Parts: sequence; C-alpha cells; structure tokens
Amino acid sequence: MNKTKRIQILTRLRENNPHPTTELNFNTPFELLIAVILSAQATDVGVNKATAKLYPVANTPQAIYDLDVEGLKHYIKTIGLFNAKAEHIIKTCAILCQKHASLRLDEGEIPESREALEALPGVGRKTANVVLNTAFGWPTIAVDTHIFRVCNRTQFAAGKNVQHVEDKLLKVVPKEFKLDVHHWFILHGRYTCVARKPKCGSCLIEDLCEFKDKVEI
Repeated sequence: MNKTKRIQILTRLRENNPHPTTELNFNTPFELLIAVILSAQATDVGVNKATAKLYPVANTPQAIYDLDVEGLKHYIKTIGLFNAKAEHIIKTCAILCQKHASLRLDEGEIPESREALEALPGVGRKTANVVLNTAFGWPTIAVDTHIFRVCNRTQFAAGKNVQHVEDKLLKVVPKEFKLDVHHWFILHGRYTCVARKPKCGSCLIEDLCEFKDKVEI
C-alpha cells in the first residue's frame, strides 16, 4: 500500500471519529493500568463489569493490595485467567507501593516510564503502550489481535507478528495520526473488519482496502 492511500485511510477514520479512546472505563492512570492487565484475552465489556464492582471498593495500589489475592479474585472471577491476573495485580500493587512511593499513589498516579511499567508483573509491551498512549498521550501504537488483523488484511502495514506490525506502523503513520491510530484500528477491527466475516459493504475505507476477498453485504 502506498503513502497516499494510507493517508486517505487515516483521514477518513479521523473524520469519522476525531477523538477516539479506549472502551475500558477508568478515571485515573492506575485504574487504566489495572483494566488493561485484566483485558488480556478478555473483552472490554467483561472487564468494565468487573471494575465497576472493584473500583468503588479499591482503586489504589494500597487498597487493592490490602484485598490480597483471594479478595481480589472475588471481584475479577468472571474474567478469563483471573487466577494469574490476581497474582500479577497484587504483585504490581506491592511494587508500586514499595518502589514508587514518591508518586501520588492515592490519587491514581503511576510511573510515566516504559521501563518502569514493563517491570510490573502482567505488563508487557502492548499493555505499556496502551497506558503510555491513553493515560499520558505518548504516540505509542499498541498492536492487539484487531490491529494485527486490520493491518494485514488491508495491507496497511503487513507483518508476520505483532512486533513487525508495530515497527511498520511507527514508520509509515505520519506524526499527526500516531496518537490515535491504534484506537481507530482497534474499533475498526472490533466492529467492521471483524475476524470471521468482515463487513466490507458498510466499511468506510472499502475502496482503499487491498483485501482480495472482500465480503459483500
């Protein structure tokens, strides 16, 4: 796909949704961090249902740590892999309290550092990218299954794995679009360019997409 076509795609997505954001519910960077950890192999809807019960009770590192693993499981047991996630979150809260006590943890502050975030249990590159982008406004691009599918299917930024796709997106997406591109592509993959049967007939970038097997509706 050439540069002109990519810019046309990004321009249309921006015109359709000028201020995209995550569908995870949060009020502070810490709440976002916990929600993103919980969202691995889970739906945003499912995570939001769990955090709606958890956050009124505990929404700071100390408060969640005080729940302990079993107490936390009570709130997140409807989410996939909740046992491992509970362990990771309690360890993450302990590290935040011990190593980042200078931050306003009681107000939901977390370190604005890729290195510090990726040192937390349950936080990989994708999670760090989401937090840095959504909470702090970094032009990072978190590649999940939706973005991976959209980029390969449309040929916007084809790659063999998520790291290849991320690297290519960082190269080919102009600066003015970098902050929002991963939200646009996630939403596009979640609601239009879906996995089993893409809704090509109602797609606003159908004429620019280079997918060879388009599905007419």
